[in-house]
Amino acid sequence: MLGRSGRRNSLIRAIGRAGSSLRTVRTAMLCAAPLLLAAASTPTPRLARDTILQHRYGNDADWYRDRIPLFDSSDETLNAVYYYRWQVFRAHQRDLGAKGYISTEFLNDVGWQREPYASLNDATAFHIAEGRWLRDRRFADDYLRFLYLDGGNDRHFSEAIADAAWGRYLVDHDSQAALALLPAMRHVYGLWDDRFDFTKGLYWIEPLLDATEYTVSSIDASGGKDGFRGGDAFRPSINSYQYANALAISRFAALAGDRATATDYAARAERARGRVLDALWSDQNDHFIDRYKVDNQYVHYWDQIRARELVGYLPWTFGLIGAEPKYDGAWKHILAADQLGGPTGLRTTEPSYQYYMRQYRYDAATGLRECQWNGPVWPFQTTQVLTGLANRLHAGRDGAIGRGNYLRLLRQYAGMHYQGGKLDLEEDYDPATGKPIVGLPRSHHYFHSGFDDLVISGLAGIEPQADDSVVIDPLLPVNDRSRDRLRWFAVQDVPYHGRLLSVFYDADGRHYRGRAGLSVYLDGALVASRGELGKLVVPVPAAPNPVIVRPSAQSISLVRSDYPKPSASSGTDPERLHQGIDGRVWFMPELPNGWESTGTTRDEWFAVDFGKPVTLTRAELSFFAGGAFAAPDSYALEYQVDGQWRPLPTQGGAPRANATDAVTFQPIRTTAVRLVIRKAPGAQVRLAEIKLF
Repeated sequence: MLGRSGRRNSLIRAIGRAGSSLRTVRTAMLCAAPLLLAAASTPTPRLARDTILQHRYGNDADWYRDRIPLFDSSDETLNAVYYYRWQVFRAHQRDLGAKGYISTEFLNDVGWQREPYASLNDATAFHIAEGRWLRDRRFADDYLRFLYLDGGNDRHFSEAIADAAWGRYLVDHDSQAALALLPAMRHVYGLWDDRFDFTKGLYWIEPLLDATEYTVSSIDASGGKDGFRGGDAFRPSINSYQYANALAISRFAALAGDRATATDYAARAERARGRVLDALWSDQNDHFIDRYKVDNQYVHYWDQIRARELVGYLPWTFGLIGAEPKYDGAWKHILAADQLGGPTGLRTTEPSYQYYMRQYRYDAATGLRECQWNGPVWPFQTTQVLTGLANRLHAGRDGAIGRGNYLRLLRQYAGMHYQGGKLDLEEDYDPATGKPIVGLPRSHHYFHSGFDDLVISGLAGIEPQADDSVVIDPLLPVNDRSRDRLRWFAVQDVPYHGRLLSVFYDADGRHYRGRAGLSVYLDGALVASRGELGKLVVPVPAAPNPVIVRPSAQSISLVRSDYPKPSASSGTDPERLHQGIDGRVWFMPELPNGWESTGTTRDEWFAVDFGKPVTLTRAELSFFAGGAFAAPDSYALEYQVDGQWRPLPTQGGAPRANATDAVTFQPIRTTAVRLVIRKAPGAQVRLAEIKLF
């Protein structure tokens, strides 16, 4: 008689023989417990998309409607932050015109970004991890092309971008798009040899270039006097990144049929894994730690740093280890209030460190405190730790840490997104008070972290697979009877292998008025369920992805001295003028963006000079409203022919505040277009962006 393992293997073989018919998928589900198949009378639950999006985004709901998966749960804070984080994602999409879209880290410009694009490579892995769950695949696809085919991955900071590309492939299964990047991935990987110590078999990096200035290694290497620069160290971060990048390259090479490259990079990954486990694990600290590359009067080559840091969890984040008992004790440190588990968030280092929370650096212009990693809570690293924790919990049974801890820490992180009753994630926080530390204008709605991926792949447990299946393993305790338990959740219309995947959990079946327990739907049809939380392995026959449509706005200006060039009837500050055509659209009031009228009459205009004849058929107009600004009462478009302005008949709706309106018209050939505006009485206009296609 076959045991559970034997029955499972027989079922797998049966599914393989049966092929990918939908009937087989519905009836031959693989799971870790007996399956409950839907009765014919059980309705398919559906979240009210339009109602939800209108509530969360108001006039801007159109942007999200055919793009984001929906989420619902019994925790309204999780719900609100989930939708806010898609708003942050939308705000950080910069249209580069012919080069496509990229994601930015800061909404406004900073001095260390890559010009003229405002790109930074350190936050990219988070951007791709979030964007892979969009049904509109253009954003992740454009961004990866920019990074690997247009020099965007400039190694300004350490990075795990090849690994992020693999994570994206697991969701959409678009091998053609991914393999086009493989030669560049290998090239960039090889460039990191300039940070490789061949005698130790490990990568090293200066903490500043690891995007974590003022860490233990850099502060102590300065004798406690500074820490912004210096402190070169063999760190769990860059070595985990390079392990994951090598493994991704190996897997992509295998997809391409290049067995030699696949074998080579798999061996590199395994060597990296071995060296991290041998050299960077500290039995004394029960944690992964840095070892010094630098040797000076304060610290010495190959010595271990003297304090635990959150960076020690990155081997789990990037799959270097799973549930191995030897290392599991490290997780108790984020649960201890006197160690890394702060009262309002995860500390980047422990309070016992001599220079914990000491402030070394202030912004010269404002006197406000600057970025440091000697104790503050960083959404950046909180995301990495929660991703690592999800990997650990998916890899094996609860141990030093459990599924209830994941939900608690995710809720703690969600609460960090609030400033009073207002959603606004900033750079870093005081672990004692939960208040933002940096407080600079650039910090508002900061995008160097993730959240929606933590909900989809962690909380809801959607683990994408390289084969024609998906693992559903929600990170919630089974049989939880606590008062603050999550009684229900749903993620709906998640793009997966060309299909739409939905997962519903309802403890007693009353909230969604249907089946109790966990249910999985593929393109609206029930394909697997069970009466309680637990793992389901569901076959998913792949389908073709929708074709990516790439309309290119000809009005985008990246360099102010080049065409296209803007002009206006008032509000002629060069920075504000340029913001009207710089490819950035957001409606966050904390950071003004766009051209602002200043005239005293109700009639104003904003013009775009292309410097050459162009053919146009469509426009997108985005107006901000709030404070002194309101959407115009009306607007009209004009185009220039032989130096004369002519009216342009358009089709489209009335102007809306804090939204993007699309208008179409018959093809025109022109050198310039002018937007003529009738302002609302007593209000000015802020044009976040005009795009002309």
